[in-house]
Amino acid sequence: MAIEVGSKAPDFELKDNHGATVKLSDFRGEKNVVLLFYPFAFTGVCTGELCSLRDNLPQFTDRDTQLLAVSNDSIHTLRVFAEQEGLEYPLLSDFWPHGNTSRAYGVFDEDKGCAVRGTFIIDKEGVVRWTIVNGLPDARDLNEYVKALDTL
Repeated sequence: MAIEVGSKAPDFELKDNHGATVKLSDFRGEKNVVLLFYPFAFTGVCTGELCSLRDNLPQFTDRDTQLLAVSNDSIHTLRVFAEQEGLEYPLLSDFWPHGNTSRAYGVFDEDKGCAVRGTFIIDKEGVVRWTIVNGLPDARDLNEYVKALDTL
């Protein structure tokens, strides 16, 4: 069961594709966060979604929002993926302990061993204000994120 709107977003500490530690609480009081879980780097739907976000990054940065994308891949895989696709926002590794953050948000598929497509918009106070969870094959519409950010 995914974290519900109005809930305090679970804090986490994950390594990004450059090996730097990123904590959700670091953005508290500073920026809204779009926290996007996706199954795996280098897969068709995931690559399409993340490149669409890359191409529309100003729609988030202009709204004082940090985009954080989380998968269960290793940081090494994420580094190569980000370089290959020109992704300049943090790709966070929920590799070990495997899926802990995905589980905390209720989007880990135990049978597949990866996160499903869950998105959480978290306000500057750390409260979940909007969410959508799609199955593995179903891409999300980033325009929905932008509309939700405009309501904050």
